[in-house]
Amino acid sequence: MSAETLPTSDATPAALPQGWALVVDDHPLFCDALELTLKSVANFDEIETADCLEDAIARIKQRTPPALILLDLNLPDVSGLDGLMRMKRLAASSPIIIVSSMTDNAIINGAIAAGASGFVPKHSHRTVFKEAIAHIAKGEVFKPAGFVEGDGGGAQEQTVMRLSSLTNQQARILELICEGKLNKQIAYDLSIAETTVKAHVTAIMRKLGVQSRTQAVLVAQDSKFANVLPNPD
Repeated sequence: MSAETLPTSDATPAALPQGWALVVDDHPLFCDALELTLKSVANFDEIETADCLEDAIARIKQRTPPALILLDLNLPDVSGLDGLMRMKRLAASSPIIIVSSMTDNAIINGAIAAGASGFVPKHSHRTVFKEAIAHIAKGEVFKPAGFVEGDGGGAQEQTVMRLSSLTNQQARILELICEGKLNKQIAYDLSIAETTVKAHVTAIMRKLGVQSRTQAVLVAQDSKFANVLPNPD
């Protein structure tokens, strides 16, 4: 998607707290288009771009949390809602607008359950982004036209909410469990006691409502929305 597909607007910019904004998308043309869009609809001090989640996380760690984050769900190093949940744990005070070509109700419901402040389809005009920012500035959650509240979410929404309740340390331990690592290996990797790992694993299983590590891995995999993600080009 190029900048030309986003019409210009001379309307008054939407109000958000002053600060910098971060665009996270691995498509250069769309990244440029989003940057131009933000410049036209809001007054940010600076707009940075990142082409993967790790780059975005590194940028956030180097400075104060951004006033707004625009995040694609399908990045080279993460897919589904994993990236959103990691960003929310890192920058809990920053509103995040998901900008995605995947507009299934299940995905929108899941994104909102995971803490997104808004969801804007990638084909949207600048006026939609302006409207989304205006909603967020008023403390509201922006949902796209045609979205059916609560449709298609169900059990997957509950899964996302449970995963979102994990602390940063618990989320990291769950990632290592998904990689097949044992408690002793996790303790070594994180430089913590094995008894501490065991306590975290118990807390993780309680929050996820499961009885085993294998079930915890399956719950984590549910957040990727593997069944509706597009095939990579």
